[in-house]
Amino acid sequence: MKSRSIKGNGPTEIKIALDKCFSEGFHPTLALVFLSKKQNISAICALLDHAGIAIYGSTTHGEFTGESITSGEIAILLLDVTKANFCIYLDEFVGNNYRQTTADIATRSLQKFAKPCFLIAGCNLNTDAEELLHGFEDILGNNANVNGGMAGDDYSFTGSAVFTNHKISNNGIVTIVFDEDKMTIKGKATSGWKAVGTEKTITKSEGNHVYTIDDIPVLDLVIKYGGLKNVTSENFLFETSIALPFQIQRESGDPVMRAGLLVDWSDHSFYCAGTMTQGSKVRFSIPPDFDVIEKVIQGCEDLKATEIPEADAMIIYNCAGRNLSLGPMITEELEGIQKVWDVPMAGMFSTAELARATNGNLEMHGLTACCVLLKEK
Repeated sequence: MKSRSIKGNGPTEIKIALDKCFSEGFHPTLALVFLSKKQNISAICALLDHAGIAIYGSTTHGEFTGESITSGEIAILLLDVTKANFCIYLDEFVGNNYRQTTADIATRSLQKFAKPCFLIAGCNLNTDAEELLHGFEDILGNNANVNGGMAGDDYSFTGSAVFTNHKISNNGIVTIVFDEDKMTIKGKATSGWKAVGTEKTITKSEGNHVYTIDDIPVLDLVIKYGGLKNVTSENFLFETSIALPFQIQRESGDPVMRAGLLVDWSDHSFYCAGTMTQGSKVRFSIPPDFDVIEKVIQGCEDLKATEIPEADAMIIYNCAGRNLSLGPMITEELEGIQKVWDVPMAGMFSTAELARATNGNLEMHGLTACCVLLKEK
């Protein structure tokens, strides 16, 4: 399978890049599109659809290719994968039926492929992303091969979107289903953040809504340990919650990162992108340094050595919180990951990352870098 990444600031620049691909004899069948919600999604979809290219698309908190990181623009990974080896679905959520939605996708996929695997992107900040993963596991078992991320909206937290050729959703999930008998798909999530302080217990939570930790409202705990003063709904920023993220401790495998996305000011509780189960043990994390980047790159090198020595293309879902926390160092991280396989790459700064950590279960992650490798057999 051949692949190329292209980028641009609008449909005109994307058309120029696409025409160049055609003129050089490259005719992609699939486009993974990561773009700012400021862009004209319908125009981009019409352009790719006219060229006969299937679309998996998501809005972002920033997008990138191996060439550069951008904000407000468009990054696309183009693949000439055999059409019989994949299909694309876009499903709307009804209420909180996240788990049932993905269970239905898994059931449909088994009618097409004996061994399906999945690349997903979901939207809507209220979505419990971990429930999406459980739906796949309900049908396919604990070894379900699912990777992806949750859409962004340029850090506005006003509404994200996912899309395919003829449909855009602000409350749904777009899925590429690959035939794993014909495609190798491997993903890994690594955060590298260090835990600090004593273990604490989540004493009240419901799904992704966490109320108290050690019987203290979660926002009050963050304010206390963060040394924050005079915090109000007007001056509390998203950056504050990611400065002191929680690590959910595991008996085996890496911890799972969680940070608050929305605050309920009536009781100082947090909504997170994924489940924080009542009774779980958590610790705070300290701000990242270069060691965080080194651990992520080492995780990729381990994946290459043990599971996928060669790849045709790479997708990276890197948490928007990492971008804010690492600042200019995020460029070094992305460049370091790409050099491990040295193949065309595109990706986005996401609201959450969906993959397996080292020795871990299929879970929703935060403040994490998730790399996904594709190779047609």
